[in-house]
Amino acid sequence: MKVGFIGLGNVGGKLSGALIRNKIDVEVHDLNAEFVAEKVAQGARNGQSPAQMMQACDVVITCLPSPAASAAVLDDMLPHVGPGKVWMEMSTTDAAEVKRLGALVAERGGAAVDCPVSGGCHRAGTGNISIYAGCDRDTFDRVLPILTSMGRRILHVGEIGNASLLKVMTNYLATANLLTLCEALTVMKAAGMDLGMTYEAIAMSSGTSFVHETESQLILSGSRDVNFTMDLVQKDIGLFQKIADQHKVPLEISPLVIEMMTDGQNRYGDRAQSDRMIERLEEATGLSIRAPGFPQELIDAEPEAPGYEVTPNR
Repeated sequence: MKVGFIGLGNVGGKLSGALIRNKIDVEVHDLNAEFVAEKVAQGARNGQSPAQMMQACDVVITCLPSPAASAAVLDDMLPHVGPGKVWMEMSTTDAAEVKRLGALVAERGGAAVDCPVSGGCHRAGTGNISIYAGCDRDTFDRVLPILTSMGRRILHVGEIGNASLLKVMTNYLATANLLTLCEALTVMKAAGMDLGMTYEAIAMSSGTSFVHETESQLILSGSRDVNFTMDLVQKDIGLFQKIADQHKVPLEISPLVIEMMTDGQNRYGDRAQSDRMIERLEEATGLSIRAPGFPQELIDAEPEAPGYEVTPNR
């Protein structure tokens, strides 16, 4: 099976690298020629353009920064979609938009899969990231070998669009957790607690989380570089609020999270790393929320292993 991969940024570059490493026949494309050259050096082929890739490949994957970017790329590919062709959308996008685009693919006899990832950019590089997949079961079975080459835990979530709903929900939770961790670490520092000890106290407690075990380390080391920028966070939490508004759920925390992230963007720039939110509290208190012994970048220590389908409780 020939696979095209469009979008070789922080996440897409790592996911496409996993396909190459696992001996999948891969073509790649990105607006950044250096990213393409890097993957070609690793064993991929230059796909030249989205249109050419849809013609040459059985499956084309997009992993792009916005719904608008995905729509533009699909518009280029659509004339070449037909029976047997599959479009896999790995971007974090709007559920209604991916359904709309998926319907255009289906009209031409192709199949669409909504399959965003979750679990941190560092785990995308080792094939240990988690992937949600929204599509019919037959299509899921067809693309499962591709998904298990990129990710460890693969969850079939039903129809197209469901994966995007779940992904923006998890990113909302992660953002809220980041903000509460910033507050918790700052309060402990103000109270005179050792921050290295505080990190371990959280990690071994009911208050721990994936975000603590990853992003808190980058906060404390001073790196503040989680490979996820504030504009992307704002997109995702805005999509979550949009879902709540559509279903008339009166949220209280979500608007405050959006407000706080907007303040962070105003202070540090739209493309600032999201864990720089700690600096708002450092500036307000004069405290330095740092501790020795923490890494400058996240390394996934879990060995790469074959991916598998996760079966939910019913």
